[in-house]
Amino acid sequence: MAMTRSASDAQPMGEMNTTPLIDVLLVLLIMFIMVIPAATHSVDLDLPTACETCPLPDLEPTRNKIVIDGGDQLYWNGEAIDQRQLTTLLSVSRDLPVEPELQFEPAANASYAASSRTLATIKASGVTKFGFVGNERYRQF
Repeated sequence: MAMTRSASDAQPMGEMNTTPLIDVLLVLLIMFIMVIPAATHSVDLDLPTACETCPLPDLEPTRNKIVIDGGDQLYWNGEAIDQRQLTTLLSVSRDLPVEPELQFEPAANASYAASSRTLATIKASGVTKFGFVGNERYRQF
């Protein structure tokens, strides 16, 4: 069986050759992937510096408690402090011969911003003995 060619087979194809187009698009995709910098998932915060002239509350040798009330006021063992004093107190307690336990208790109506700022300060200080207290009262909704 022989194939016969008709006169219409001699005409040029009316379809576009997509192979070079796909090649160019793949090269562009690879170039964009190489040029785009790696995404970093970090939040830049200006953390407060330590204040040497600020009066500091007493440090307990075994356990210290940080409380945030509904007005976003920080308390260290019942005494009102600010973020700078917190930074100093955390560094002093971390440098004690036996690091005391640090307990964190935000009030139910304390703002998320104040709680996260305090937790970021605690994390940056390098405290190793840390725990949340008072969460058991929020078990029931």
